[in-house]
Amino acid sequence: MNKTDSVTHNNSQELIVDGASCAGCVNKIESALKNVSGVGNAEMNFALRTVTITGKVDTEKLIKVIESIGYNAKSANEASDDELLDDKEVADQKYYAGLMKQVWMALGLGAPLMLYGLLGGPMTVETSLERIIWLIIGLLCAAIMYISGKHFYIGAWKSFVNHTANMDTLIALGTGTAWIYSMIVVLFPLALPEMARHVYFEATAMIIGLINLGLALEVKARGRTSEAIKRLIGLQAKTARVVRNDKEIDIAIEQVLLNDIVRVRPGEKISVDGVVTQGSTTVDESMLTGEPMPVKKDENDEVVAGTLNKSGSILFKATRVGKDTALAQIINMVKRAQNSKPPIGRLADVISAYFVPVIMIISIISALAWLNFGPDPSLAFAVVSATSVLIIACPCALGLATPMSIMVGVGKAAEAGVLIRNGEALQMASKITTMILDKTGTITEGSPTVTDVIITDEKFTKENVLTAAASIESGSEHPLAQAIVDATAEQGITPKNVTNFDAIAGYGVQATLNGQQILFGNQKLMTKNNIDLNLFVSQAQTLADEAKTPMYLAINNELAAIIAVSDPIKKDSVSAIKRLQANGIRVIMLTGDNQATAKAVAKKVGINEVFAEVLPEINLTK
Repeated sequence: MNKTDSVTHNNSQELIVDGASCAGCVNKIESALKNVSGVGNAEMNFALRTVTITGKVDTEKLIKVIESIGYNAKSANEASDDELLDDKEVADQKYYAGLMKQVWMALGLGAPLMLYGLLGGPMTVETSLERIIWLIIGLLCAAIMYISGKHFYIGAWKSFVNHTANMDTLIALGTGTAWIYSMIVVLFPLALPEMARHVYFEATAMIIGLINLGLALEVKARGRTSEAIKRLIGLQAKTARVVRNDKEIDIAIEQVLLNDIVRVRPGEKISVDGVVTQGSTTVDESMLTGEPMPVKKDENDEVVAGTLNKSGSILFKATRVGKDTALAQIINMVKRAQNSKPPIGRLADVISAYFVPVIMIISIISALAWLNFGPDPSLAFAVVSATSVLIIACPCALGLATPMSIMVGVGKAAEAGVLIRNGEALQMASKITTMILDKTGTITEGSPTVTDVIITDEKFTKENVLTAAASIESGSEHPLAQAIVDATAEQGITPKNVTNFDAIAGYGVQATLNGQQILFGNQKLMTKNNIDLNLFVSQAQTLADEAKTPMYLAINNELAAIIAVSDPIKKDSVSAIKRLQANGIRVIMLTGDNQATAKAVAKKVGINEVFAEVLPEINLTK
């Protein structure tokens, strides 16, 4: 039994749709599917060309429904998001290239003709030579209509057969009427008054060319909307090392089963969600939380797919695999947000549904008005006015503006790490009065770096103190230690081996380097070891007031240096916050950092309201 012959065994399935070219197509497909018995809901992602259907319905039945209204479809349930995006990218590139060829062909004929008319060239048929020339041009225009505009006429015919009307209907009627009238002028000029012997071949070619250009630009824009999803998918590991029959084997992540034991080594991505069963490590969870500081993981701690294992090797039991992982849910949320329609989008859908028939009625009324009340040649004026109404009233902008804005907005936000739940939330963002910003990774860069090295005595050099600091911290997993190691590496300093290393919780570290006793840590460590800090406490406080973390380095019981580490403020944070405040938005900073650091950062960026040392469950409404 193949996948399209079966009944889905869950409440959701996905189909790939081919042939949808506008918002009207999306509405038609969704409406047709929603009318199928057993379908709870149908949402089409115009960017990915997929439609998600909830409800237990035979897949083949759904495909036939889509085909009955003029589109093609196939099941996407067995294809990964990565494969879907790759297929879409190839299809879009091919579609774009084809559209651009059609654009150049149509504009290659239409633009010279329009320029000829604008420069005063006669667009009328009066002599036999003019009839021959315009007949040749008319036949060329017919070829353009077939080659570059065929899809408009096919779409219009499919809509007519299904008793509906859309953008293609207006384009086909407008350009078709203009061409037919022009051919009547060429073939039977004496049947029309002399003033009515005007041809409109350039309008037909230009309209087809420009609308195809608009479609090509839309394909380009649509391609950018899926970049966010591609980046999220890129966070996923491709393979996992699982323990089966007491052997470790590498398999594709799609083959990982619930309760499998998975091995993760330093520098590897976590492949699926799970619980640590053996070992300890630190994990970079910034893709999930935005926090740059690696989180320590011991036995019974949870790990999440897509996060990066930094140091130790661990074993964990898989608790969520495939599309159930947290990362897969985030990807799905972004896709669903692109599908969703805000209130203004639903209003546009309603207007679009009535827009085409109303325009056709207005076109007929316009023609009748010119026929009955217009000056001679009334027939020519009637045809021209009816054609003009049909041509200029295409509802593509109305129908596409909202969904394309949502797709681009949600996609760009996801690229910047902002996940928008649905289109309605995006629309509500315009009414925001207060914005709460996390400090780390939002206002700041999210990656600690060494900012200051203050030498306390001439007998110590910057290279000496950095070598000592890097050597004593090279084995540490603390993110501040990593910042020091990275800073020394940039200056070409290589850490040396230390002995008698001891990490003192809440104080710092101590070790022996080349026979010298090294102490590196906070003020409490120095006081505990009777290190004279002299006037350097005030300098350390000044650094702290600047949102930096000062650390003391002592060599042989003498203070050698103060090394400050800071998470730098992003270059655009201050200007962004000022723009928010200038728009009347109240900005609040939220952080788990201490009060001093929080206030220092807030002062730098111009925020007056700060909540520091908060826990995830804090209630700001109290």
